[in-house]
Amino acid sequence: MNDLDDRALVARCLGGDTAAFEILVDRYQKVLYNVALRMLHNREDAMDASQTAFVKAYEKLDSYDPTYKFFSWIYKILVNESLNQIAHRKPQEELDSAIMAPGRTPEDEVSEERVQERVQAAIVKLPLEYRRLVVLRHFGDLTYRDMSLALDLPEKTVKSRLFTARRMLKDLLNQRGTVRA
Repeated sequence: MNDLDDRALVARCLGGDTAAFEILVDRYQKVLYNVALRMLHNREDAMDASQTAFVKAYEKLDSYDPTYKFFSWIYKILVNESLNQIAHRKPQEELDSAIMAPGRTPEDEVSEERVQERVQAAIVKLPLEYRRLVVLRHFGDLTYRDMSLALDLPEKTVKSRLFTARRMLKDLLNQRGTVRA
């Protein structure tokens, strides 16, 4: 995965050589699909997100800045597409967890559901820069390094902001009586 090759392929594609973009798709399709799968936990959604990322990249190829890595650019497109899919999902209850948890009462289920709803509501109240970090780390299971690449931030900044985001989230949950200090 040579950056110079990527830049040359983008230039060829912008010059009308659509086969050059096919090479980029072949080069990054698997890794982008795997990232989407880690974020979305659903094969079909991951396939949709990675395909949509390639389509958006192709449509906006003229906005690509060759001073940056092509992979980082398309990775950001994929992460944003995955976050959009997560944001538009309807909450789904896993049947297995209810079946495999003997001794749980309906009251326990309702209580857990309320806590999950409060956590989701608190996450939505976080400023976008912090919300993205929480979603990427805790729902997307991305590493700090992957988050750093996706958000074009130094890894130390990612860690620091995630720490702040967690504190903000805890404060929001404390205000709602969801978490005890």
